[in-house]
Amino acid sequence: MIFVTGGTGLLGAHLLFELTKKEEPIRALFRSEERKNHVLEVFRYYTDNPESQFNKIEWIAGDLLDLASLERGMDGAKLVYHCAALVSFNPADRDRLFLINERGTANVVNVALAAKVSKLAYVSSVAALGRADGARVIDESAVWKNGPENSNYSISKNAAEREVWRGTEEGLPAVIINPSIIFGPGYWNEGSSKIFSSIANGFSFYSEGINGFVDVRDVVATFLQLAESTIENERYILCAENESYKVVFTKIAEALGVKPPHRKTPPWLANIVWRVFALRRLLTGKAPLVTKETARTAQQEVRYSNQKIREALDFNFRPLGRSIEEIGRFYPKN
Repeated sequence: MIFVTGGTGLLGAHLLFELTKKEEPIRALFRSEERKNHVLEVFRYYTDNPESQFNKIEWIAGDLLDLASLERGMDGAKLVYHCAALVSFNPADRDRLFLINERGTANVVNVALAAKVSKLAYVSSVAALGRADGARVIDESAVWKNGPENSNYSISKNAAEREVWRGTEEGLPAVIINPSIIFGPGYWNEGSSKIFSSIANGFSFYSEGINGFVDVRDVVATFLQLAESTIENERYILCAENESYKVVFTKIAEALGVKPPHRKTPPWLANIVWRVFALRRLLTGKAPLVTKETARTAQQEVRYSNQKIREALDFNFRPLGRSIEEIGRFYPKN
């Protein structure tokens, strides 16, 4: 039995699709029927008979803070894929970030220990590595340093990762992946996929910042190999390429056949924009499109090494340009 948390997210949906190709029974945690429908939509990208694979999944209603649902999900499970997390850069979500990411992961670890699962495969993030040493290429040996470069999301994911390491010390075999920004088809109006829909709708701004990017299909492929291998108590950065937002946004625009973003956002303008959105949030209660954290991140130059995962699995990532071109073909056209 395999148990998956976060199966209704972008990464989780693609993971579930690949797992349904196997003979092992699958359980997945879900919070709403609407989210389950998103998973079925992703399945439709890859098969003409999505319902047959979707129906192989045993769905468990609950969440990371509901211990009973985690216990039901892990009953008899030998392998747990923990993908669930809150990704937010809205300052209003600070407490929820730590509640879901840190405490929720602690719950998963504790239940997995009690259920004596054979292995926990955990989706962390490059954000959990920190960004205090921005001048060098970051690899798995990075030591967390507190600093203003770290967002509340980064801090919460670092805390969550520490819960997994605590579990390994208590006898739970685990493997951790730290993906960079994940691109993939589906969920066009949320998360990283929203970049595609924003550019399709005429988003015109870019920054000179640099970050790491990776295709969701490569994340799933490496994640499955690591989880099913004898590798234990290691973490791996998943990053296909490090590239500037300007170049990435231009490639996305070309893939979608629209005008690329052409207005550079210098730091002084970014600082004005996030303050405008912060004021709007206070007046209207609406979640800000740009926050202090996202404005700052967009200006940073951060690079990640993928040497460890390439050597461990002899794996070659899809080139970023090809990945964006392929994902663009999935984007629904009017």
